[in-house]
Amino acid sequence: MSTRKRVAFVVNGAPGSPMSTRAESFARALGQDFDCELLHRRPQKVRAIAEMVSGLHALRPDAMYVMDLGYSGVAAAALHALRGRCPRVVDTGDAIAALARSVGGRGRVGELLTEALEQFGLRTADAIVVRGTFHQRLLSEQGLASTVIQDGVHVDAFLPRPAEEVRRKLGLEGVLTVGILGSSLWSERLQVAVGWELVELMRLLKGRPVKGVLIGDGSGVPHLRERCRRYGIEEQMRFIDRIPYESVPEYLRALDVVVSTQSNDVVGQVRTTGKLPLYMANGRYILATDVGEASLVLPEEMRVPYEGVVDKAYPARLAERVEGLLAWPERLRAGEALVKVAREKFDYAVLAGRVRDVLERVIR
Repeated sequence: MSTRKRVAFVVNGAPGSPMSTRAESFARALGQDFDCELLHRRPQKVRAIAEMVSGLHALRPDAMYVMDLGYSGVAAAALHALRGRCPRVVDTGDAIAALARSVGGRGRVGELLTEALEQFGLRTADAIVVRGTFHQRLLSEQGLASTVIQDGVHVDAFLPRPAEEVRRKLGLEGVLTVGILGSSLWSERLQVAVGWELVELMRLLKGRPVKGVLIGDGSGVPHLRERCRRYGIEEQMRFIDRIPYESVPEYLRALDVVVSTQSNDVVGQVRTTGKLPLYMANGRYILATDVGEASLVLPEEMRVPYEGVVDKAYPARLAERVEGLLAWPERLRAGEALVKVAREKFDYAVLAGRVRDVLERVIR
């Protein structure tokens, strides 16, 4: 009779989502030690909870690993635990209550519910996994112990590769390319979305041999396109719809510089962000805000000061750095050294070892 323990990864996301990729990566790496199964969230919350609970009852796992503090996954894991002892690990990359307050749009009741969800999920878990060092410190101040397991990457799949064809297709030949990868969701309260700093950077560098590239979709894209039209820089920006995950390395290679922006508040400080390991594994030259995990793993030349939630002076600091790279393009080669750092700190093979330790501890 097999003594292998069964682990259910409860994914607050659909197949193909970032959380699903993280869960699948851990499950594959842990396959020699555990029988791993993934349960994904359906779009409708109530139905999703019922289906997840049913799936957990059928699997009868020895441990549950809940990906993100989403209502459906947290509720399903808690309801399954009522049937009998089944330890829960909660893996979170955000301070979700602080994030809800910062972005706005949920109303006071929604913010209170989000805070209640966060506290319930964390305080009823048998183990907490966070993806940033500063998040661990924040929870420690609240009397909660946690393990840092950052956002990850399969380094070998993201190694640098030729990108001439992509650059030619996108009209990026003969210029310095500066880009961002990610969903761009518009915040009505803050009047910004992912990519706002890139558009402002192109405005400051109008007429220079530089082009901005935003890879991703979302409600922020129409707003950013409109800004480009007002600034008269439509030819200096490229907007690319969301691309398949397997195509990300090729498109990243077409970017000479990538920008990673996090606000200098609790929301930004607790994050690693899933994009940072991808950028590093691809050997890109990164310009990142000196906030969160980026401040611990990137060299000083790649870190840019940032103040508050929306720093209006930030694009000017970026412009100064980009002007320096235009003058001394050989500096771009500094990104190549990041591949080794990504392999040591963010490769899923490394991170899975820490997941294994957490699972063995809670199962014991």
